[in-house]
Order: sequence, then C-alpha cells, then structure tokens
Amino acid sequence: MLRAGFFLFGLFCLSGLLAKTNVVVFLTDDQGWGDLSLNGNSNLSTPNIDSLAKQGASFDRFYVCPVCSPTRAEFLTGRHHVRSGVYSTSAGGERMDLDETTIADLFKKAGYATGAFGKWHNGMQYPYHPLGRGFDYFYGFCSGHWGHYYDALMERNGELVKGKGFCVDDFTTEAMNFIDRAVNNDKPFFAYVPYNTPHSPMQVPDRWWNKFKDKKMEDIMRHRNPSKEDRLHLLAALAMCENIDWNVGRVLKKLDQLKVADDTIVVFFHDNGPNGTRWNGDMEGRKGSTEEGGTRSPLLIKWPKGINAGTKVMQIASVRDLLPTLTELAGVKDKPKKAIDGKSLKPLLSGKTKGWKSRTLVSTWKGKLGVRDQRFRLGYKGKLFDMEKDPGQRVDVSKEFPKVTERLNQRKQSFQKKVLDKAGPDTRPFVIGHPGVSWTQIPARDGTAHGGIKRSNKFPNCSYFLNWTNKDDFVTWDVEVGESGRYEVELWYACSKKDLGSVIEVSLNGESVVTTITKPNNPPIVGMKEDRSPRSESYVKDFRPMKMGTISLTKGKSELKLQANTIRGSQAMEFRLLMLQRIEAK
Repeated sequence: MLRAGFFLFGLFCLSGLLAKTNVVVFLTDDQGWGDLSLNGNSNLSTPNIDSLAKQGASFDRFYVCPVCSPTRAEFLTGRHHVRSGVYSTSAGGERMDLDETTIADLFKKAGYATGAFGKWHNGMQYPYHPLGRGFDYFYGFCSGHWGHYYDALMERNGELVKGKGFCVDDFTTEAMNFIDRAVNNDKPFFAYVPYNTPHSPMQVPDRWWNKFKDKKMEDIMRHRNPSKEDRLHLLAALAMCENIDWNVGRVLKKLDQLKVADDTIVVFFHDNGPNGTRWNGDMEGRKGSTEEGGTRSPLLIKWPKGINAGTKVMQIASVRDLLPTLTELAGVKDKPKKAIDGKSLKPLLSGKTKGWKSRTLVSTWKGKLGVRDQRFRLGYKGKLFDMEKDPGQRVDVSKEFPKVTERLNQRKQSFQKKVLDKAGPDTRPFVIGHPGVSWTQIPARDGTAHGGIKRSNKFPNCSYFLNWTNKDDFVTWDVEVGESGRYEVELWYACSKKDLGSVIEVSLNGESVVTTITKPNNPPIVGMKEDRSPRSESYVKDFRPMKMGTISLTKGKSELKLQANTIRGSQAMEFRLLMLQRIEAK
C-alpha cells in the first residue's frame, strides 16, 4: 500500500510537471486607451477588464500600430508589420507573408489546441487564412470590418454559417466552447479572441445602449477638443466597451468554473487608438495617427501562478513583445524562423528591471513615422515632445534637446532606409484551390471591377458589387491555383424578379462554367435600424448561394473573371462572393 501511494504521488508530480500553461488573448478593435474605467474614465465602468490589472500586471506605456491589421500582424509574428508584408487594411495588403512564423504556429507545435474567434483581418484565402497560420479552429470573419453585427454571416472553419445574436457575444460563446472542449480533452489551449468592436458600424444591444443613450454631454468627461465630438458615436462606443467588458467577464468566469484560472495567462490590449473623438487622457491623435493617442494601448496580463497581483510596469513596451513574452512564460521552446523585433517582457513582469536596456519604438502609417523612447516622442512632423512633462504634446522641445532630436531622427531615417525602402510592390496573387483545404472564398472585396460596375461603398472590406448594367462589364481577380482539379462554383448573389434571366460566366485559363439566374433573391439592406449613429461603411444584404456547376482549374497563376454574357433586366445581379469547392484533384 505504501509503495502504491508513492507511485500515485509520483504520477501526480509528473503530471504537474507536464501540465502546460493556458493562454487567452483579448484584442479589441478601435477601443482607445481611455475607454476603460481603470484609466480614469468615469464615463463608463469596466470592472472585469480592470480586474486583470488588479490581479495581475498593467503596463503604463504600451504601444501598438495606428490601425487594425498591422497590429494584428505584429502580435502574431513579433515583427514590425512592414517586414511581414502587411502595409494596408484591404485589397491583399493585410496579409502576412507565408514564410512568417506565427505565435499560433509555435503553440500548436507545442501541443496546444489553438483557436481564433472574431475579426482576423490578416488574409482570407488559405494559407493566409487562420487555419493556415497555426490555428486549429476559426469562427468569425476575415475582413477588416463587418456590415452587420446581428445574426450575421460568419465562417466556421471554411463553412459559411449564420451567427447567433450580437457578434461579440457570439464570438465569446464560441471561445468558451472551445476552452471547454480543450479542458475536457486534457489539452492546453491558446485562445485568440480578436473582437471587432467598438469599430463601426456602431451597433450594440439595448441592454448597454439604454444606459448611455440619454446622457448629456455636459455630464461626462470630454475630449481635449470637445467641439469635434460626435455625441451618438461617443455614447455608442462607451456602450460597446461595456459590452466587451461583460464578455471578458464571461470568459473569466468560465476559467474559474473549469478550475484552470490559476494557470491561465489572460492578456488584454487594443489594436490602435480610439475611432472617434472622445476622452483619451488628453493625448494627441486617434486611430490612424502615429502620435501618442493613436498608438498607446493598455496592456493587462493576469497569471495568478506567475505574476504578482498589482504589478505595474513603467518601461515602454510594444505589441511585438507579446510573442516572445507569452512563449517564454508558457515554456514554449520553439522560436520563429526569422529574427523578431520584440523582446520578452518576463523580466519586467517579475520585477527585474536592473539591466533592462532603454528602447526606441517606431510607428508608421501612410508615410508618417513617429519615434518613441522612454521619455521623448518625435512626431511625424519632426517636433520633439517631453512626454513626462508634456503628455499632451503641446510644446516642441527640439531646440532644448538637440542631441535627443538628432538621435531619434537617425532612428527614423534608419528605419526608412532599412525597412520601408526595401518594401517593394505587392505581387502576391490571391490563392485559390490550395492543396491544404478543399474550399476557397473569393469575395467582392478582393476583386477589381471593370466598366460601370460599382462597389456598394468606398471601403471594400464588407462591400458588394452593383450597377452591373452592361454585358461588357466584368470583375477580375489575380489568382494562383494551388492544386489542379475540378471545382464546384457557388455564386452568392441578389437579384430582383424583374431582372431574372441574366447569363453569368466564371472563367479561368480557357475553362469556364456558365449558368442562368432563375430564382429571385431581392432582400433589403440591413443594419440601418440597429445603427446607433450614422455609419460610413457599406450596408449588407442577405445574399444567397446558387450552384453554378463545375470548372476545371490548372495549377498556376492566372486571372479569374466573372462576367454577364446576357443581361435581361436593368442589371445582371448584385454580387457578394464566390465559393469554390474542390471535388476532384488531378
């Protein structure tokens, strides 16, 4: 009996040694540093997010990129977004190069269940798709923004499905189910939860909107330039942030229920500055700006087993630091193939600041460069600001500190020469028919319209094509077929009854499939009644799929073309996307 007891004790100790730390990463979209009660904003209450700082660590000066997809790429690779091939937020420029190693690749190789839930925004077609970047499971959408947040069209591992309710609640439920499955299967998990709010359109359930809708501007904290504030947009953003907090709380509760909270690292940060003019700690700049207000984000990390409650880190840090930090904290040994720009923050999280070298961080967007060190910021216009004495960037001190100005300017010029100037034209085609998966989604957002065809909105991410009135008009995509074979083609369209009869053709390399639209699908645009403030993005419709038939595709680069050979009514159709399904490989 004694020997058996020692044997069981030994097994218990061994299982403890082999146990792996779980990771949950929350990334919100267009939420400003000031959109947390933790940071002094009395306009809203975010107790669940605030608890991460109280029970773990908070970073005083943490920096991300001015916009969405670059920040996501830097988190995933630990490298500056330009190095990884990301230079835009649409039209293929949001994709990371295929030779990049992602944080999900590393955790997956270490035996973790890896899942992503929400807005991906780093490529749609496999292998740019989440399932090609180290994730076992994906639920959400791959575009830069979505047109409707309720019961919306979503993707689950390549299959288009209808979402359930408000999208952020839906993403959270899916993430919780994923965590449940991993725990029940005795697998460690890496759950990436990139929410798409408070990015517009400004939609949020009544439960949160009702708290804010009647607030008067004189009763809330204001932006440094209050005349620029948009009341409805501001209040909607606050309501959306409280909804985010509620959902973060749901996940934290789930971790407690599963008894894995003590050895789960929970990370929370934002992808850029606020998407509107609202209180943000008196900082200069917002989303899209390389100044402090456009690039400063909270970073909160809770890990009861490894980080002391209430830890505060004053050293500057970057989103590029998260890959090396999380892999080291979790004991993941493999490293990315390429040199990374980030460095592990583990010493700072342990209170070991001695020997920590000072750093200089560079932010860039649309030709503007900002440089930040521990004390100073060099703005894109060349002015120098002492961020300790002048956090609002009001006084240029470049003449007072000429050596600092020269040093940061040299860093700026070096980055321009070594990184930006080496980024050549993007010649990467959209991949279809990759051998790694059987399906490919080809949306209107990635297509080029010819003739009189128009987009439903100037922002392509969640748009569709309309005004297809001439049979000489067409849409093309520069593509590369990954595997030769026969593919079933599915057309997602809208067409009124009076416009039925148009003959539609999809062609590539002399092969084609032709069909006639015979069934009406004339849904109204949706989203107007749910918008809490006027939007700038496209509205959407309930586009429906129609089987066109099959086409033979040959491996290699070519041009995919969608055209209307005959138009019977006022327009051929309104077009949302094509879905290709490989049914036979050659």
